[in-house]
Amino acid sequence: MAILDSKGRLFGKVSLLDIGAGLIMLMVVAGLFLLPGGTGSSVAQIGSTNQPVELDVIVRGLTVSDPQSFIAAIEQQGKTNIIIRNQPAGEVQILGVKSLPRSVAVPQPDGSVKPLPDPRPELQYTVDMLITLKGEAQVLPDGAVLAGSKIKIGTPLELEGQTYRFNAPIVGVRILEAAQPSP
Repeated sequence: MAILDSKGRLFGKVSLLDIGAGLIMLMVVAGLFLLPGGTGSSVAQIGSTNQPVELDVIVRGLTVSDPQSFIAAIEQQGKTNIIIRNQPAGEVQILGVKSLPRSVAVPQPDGSVKPLPDPRPELQYTVDMLITLKGEAQVLPDGAVLAGSKIKIGTPLELEGQTYRFNAPIVGVRILEAAQPSP
């Protein structure tokens, strides 16, 4: 009796293709259980400390019916929920909201350029602002991690409150010293 017959069966019973498919499935199952692979949140907790961080986020061109009362309402709330990469990251404190002027560059007769307030009427419903947020983050050697996501300049956030939800990229990150307990 031959080891391999004319149809590619081993000892006339099992196909070599079946054996190959079985070995591939076995390797996939072994890989799932034996090789490490995590979401990063458990790795971020090892060897890290929680410290307060301040984030500056910038909002440009947000359209609201009354920009000044909107800014006042955000400051008055004092807290907001943030979402990082479509994942809720908890609540942070709002330290301050600064309205940024909308200006346009106007050439002068002497060749210089002067910024002047933008005269377009539709801009009375548009707000630009810089918001300073404060929260607790895990501090790693390569940066701060908030709710399992690294927070760095350029990271897009979503801010959500009772009456608003808008996007704002991070433009500044400050890692503060943790408060030392008094003896």
